[in-house]
Amino acid sequence: MTEEMLDVVNDKDAVIGQETRSVVHQTGLQHRGVHVFLFDEDGKMLIQKRSADRASSPSLLDCSVSEHVQAGESYLEAAMRGMKEELGVEGIEIKPLGTIKMEYGPNDNEISRIYEGRVIPNQIRFDSVEISEIRYMSLEEIQVGINNEKGLFCRWFVEIMKWYFGEPANLIVM
Repeated sequence: MTEEMLDVVNDKDAVIGQETRSVVHQTGLQHRGVHVFLFDEDGKMLIQKRSADRASSPSLLDCSVSEHVQAGESYLEAAMRGMKEELGVEGIEIKPLGTIKMEYGPNDNEISRIYEGRVIPNQIRFDSVEISEIRYMSLEEIQVGINNEKGLFCRWFVEIMKWYFGEPANLIVM
């Protein structure tokens, strides 16, 4: 299988080149990502538990969808692809909440767009290779988990949720 190609971007989010995912993460080149927050009819967020064999943040809770933006792809296209690949859903209307810049880990520098939408739970068919389980959590449950259960959520999800809640976060809003 051919390795995923990513756009390399500058601090203004302009594409300045392309490189393989492995080189991007080995050298710390800045690239793009997307996160999607999907809520059910009761206002609970779909949370995924990353599979134990994931290279980054295995077995930790993450937002509904987290995806790299592939070379030549728009943020919206990556979000739609991620929902289809990770959750098996298509045609969900999502709206952008904002764009952030953050260090996701060592040599993992990303500019990411955050989206939000609604999902019908019985339509979810998650990818069991990437995701070990899904659950629905209220925003209050997420906030309590972040404050009281260190190591439950992916580090990036914690920072994005702090931003979402209007709290200080280790990220830059663009």
